[in-house]
Amino acid sequence: MNSLPPICVTPGDFNGVGPETVLKALTDPEVAENTPFLLLGPLRAWQYWQEKCAYAGPSLTAVTTLSAPFEAGKVYVYNPADELSRFIPQPGELTAPSGLLSMACIATATDLCLSGKAAAMLTAPISKEAVNLAGHHIPGHTEYLAERDGNAEVAMMLVSGNLRVVPLTTHIPVKAVSAAITQERIISKAHIILKSLQNDFGIAEPKLAVLGLNPHAGDGGVIGSEEIEVITPAISRLQELGHNCDGPFPADGFFANRTYQQFDAVLAMYHDQGLVAFKTIAFNAGVNFTAGLSFIRTSPDHGTAFGIAGRNIANAGSVKEAITLAKALTALRSRNEPTTTPYPVKKTD
Repeated sequence: MNSLPPICVTPGDFNGVGPETVLKALTDPEVAENTPFLLLGPLRAWQYWQEKCAYAGPSLTAVTTLSAPFEAGKVYVYNPADELSRFIPQPGELTAPSGLLSMACIATATDLCLSGKAAAMLTAPISKEAVNLAGHHIPGHTEYLAERDGNAEVAMMLVSGNLRVVPLTTHIPVKAVSAAITQERIISKAHIILKSLQNDFGIAEPKLAVLGLNPHAGDGGVIGSEEIEVITPAISRLQELGHNCDGPFPADGFFANRTYQQFDAVLAMYHDQGLVAFKTIAFNAGVNFTAGLSFIRTSPDHGTAFGIAGRNIANAGSVKEAITLAKALTALRSRNEPTTTPYPVKKTD
């Protein structure tokens, strides 16, 4: 029996659709094969969702130690929070215990990845409100993982086939966006993106598109000056450094005209500018990949969806894609060589 490092799966908020979509994804033989999976959280809670979604995948095997042998194609369950071993999900409810369990699972998964005991981490969506109720104050997964990974400089990259979108600013109020856009931040984020495109996706000479902030990319300064004073000079500096970057593009026309197909990644100026377009184009097939970490972390691109939790109607497409990408990037890193086709490309138009 060969023991392999598993893909570590966090449930997100057990009261949301995360566990349901994870179990539905693992029911697909092509998704579950060749890799062991370690689900974090109480077995009792996973069994609750197992019954809710009529799970028909590999049997759930509880382990009490993380030194247990993990076999490809099998699914294991480990509870990192003994005090919550009797936790029972309450679909759609916002509770402090679910937030506490979310963070305990994320912390353990991070420990396993940093120590090399896990091949990758797949994180189901958390509720920031529930996490805050439990006494943990984090903006999101990305920021927490970056801090744990030695304050790594990271980028939240939304991926669907050849479409990759990164927001320059993430979980901040819209009124704070303009002040947060600096030449230094644009250049730094672009470097993270371009390095990931080369190292993680095997693109030797990546092309990066940079969006403007204002309508019509400022219309020559008539509708805002950020493009002239900040964004264009940053693009020029990147070009001087030898990078293939272009912009600033007006966001609406850029996506409507499918100009993104000419680039390997897109740098948006703020969260919704990039993610609304991405989720519209890549409906149920998007993956959140954290570029810049020392380990692999992927996640579905949707939230907890409390409104439909427990009704067995959640779509598992994004989780399937997140697992597929995690497995492909794991294989790429283990070979330590680039590839031009890192994982099966889905059409995004």
